[in-house]
Amino acid sequence: MFEGIRQRFAALTTRAEFHSLRVVRQTAEQAMLRRGVAEPPFLTRDMGAMLSVRLAGVEAYAATADLSPAGLQRALERAEELARQIARHALVEQSRLEPPRDGARYQSPGLDAPFPGLAERFDLLAEESARIPTDPRLVNWSLYLDCQRFEQLYLNSAGAEQWQDLRFTYPGISATAFDGSDSQTRSFGGYGSGQQGGGEVLQRLGFQGAAARVADEALQLLLAPNTPSGTTDLLLMPDQMMLQIHESIGHPLELDRILGDERNYAGTSFIGLEDFGRYQYGSELLNISFDPGIAEELASYSHDDDGMPARKEMLIQGGLLLRPLGGALSQLRSGLPGVANSRASSWNRAPIDRMANLNLEPGDQTLAQLIGGIERGVLMSTNRSWSIDDARNKFQFGCEWGRLIEDGELRGVVKNPNYRGVSAHFWRSLAAVGDASTFEVHGTPFCGKGEPNQVVRVGHASPACVFRQVEVFGGAQ
Repeated sequence: MFEGIRQRFAALTTRAEFHSLRVVRQTAEQAMLRRGVAEPPFLTRDMGAMLSVRLAGVEAYAATADLSPAGLQRALERAEELARQIARHALVEQSRLEPPRDGARYQSPGLDAPFPGLAERFDLLAEESARIPTDPRLVNWSLYLDCQRFEQLYLNSAGAEQWQDLRFTYPGISATAFDGSDSQTRSFGGYGSGQQGGGEVLQRLGFQGAAARVADEALQLLLAPNTPSGTTDLLLMPDQMMLQIHESIGHPLELDRILGDERNYAGTSFIGLEDFGRYQYGSELLNISFDPGIAEELASYSHDDDGMPARKEMLIQGGLLLRPLGGALSQLRSGLPGVANSRASSWNRAPIDRMANLNLEPGDQTLAQLIGGIERGVLMSTNRSWSIDDARNKFQFGCEWGRLIEDGELRGVVKNPNYRGVSAHFWRSLAAVGDASTFEVHGTPFCGKGEPNQVVRVGHASPACVFRQVEVFGGAQ
């Protein structure tokens, strides 16, 4: 199929000084069991192309699901006409953007290895569902395995040819317990812990055998007291650090948001252009990287959707803000260096500045050392609620699972653990960072942004982290 696309692209005629083609094919299959009963499988397939042109420094684009030579030519001509129409309104001279010329072939790890068919996936889920204990307080449980494939070919008139073939696996388990007056849910994996790869993802995450533990923890939460309210130390596990990084570092550092592009829809940022190279974002233990090189992470890739090569860059180092999340166009507009994170959700969306793999680099303490350094605090894991203001500054997050920490030791389970803070101060309270033994790869396919809306995959890897004197509270507030 892609060989035919190459030939059709070469045959296109245009007066544009530069043009490109991005073809995307996506498939998804979800298998799910609820209370041990199989749900109908959910299957999707989608394919199309985006044609982009540059005329006299103005870029425009058009998308089509008609991949015939005539269909591609029509879309290209439509993009040309749009470029001519918007020329008098253009705010940026884009002729200075150097077109990408790289060739690349990139694929997810294990892509060539055998992968269970749909029937085998249902069998796997049934086997795990059978491990849920019989208890009348367990009123609902579900298990699912979502597998997605993403293939993309990018070609341009400067000679670039970039092919990427990616597979994503999302195994999830959830159990809800109810005692007549209170309900508690505990979960494992799911859309917050997706990874690139196939069957090895299940092994890496420890899917098999997890259902019984998830159910048991839901029952424990029913019997647990509410999280006590007050100002105390907070130990966040990696699956909650994912959301903390995403909301209070990732979105504020997206350069198009800082430039005002998202103001009407998703808000602005408490960060300004003048802050880069000056602003102390967090304590000297805070080191945040844009890293597309961790193979199993959701947003690992060789090039972004504008064809720019992706490589690891430090955004925050020693707590100092250095670099935004901005692709080539935003870099041109702002005069700031950025990263290769111009990304689109599909063939019918134009690339915009998006998070990709945004990671907190490991420190030097084991989990036992992190716990041992806390006199009084709370451990929290697995997000269940989030709220943050338009500038991505003031926030309040809730978790599923809590444990008290007293005199350097883990104590009892607590339910409804929540905490709140202000991004501009919260990261400066970072007091300890876990080592590689606490480092975990997580990610979600549901990061929304842009008008029209785009939902993309982002990855977040992090160790466990300790924050001093954070406001925490239970379900009573």
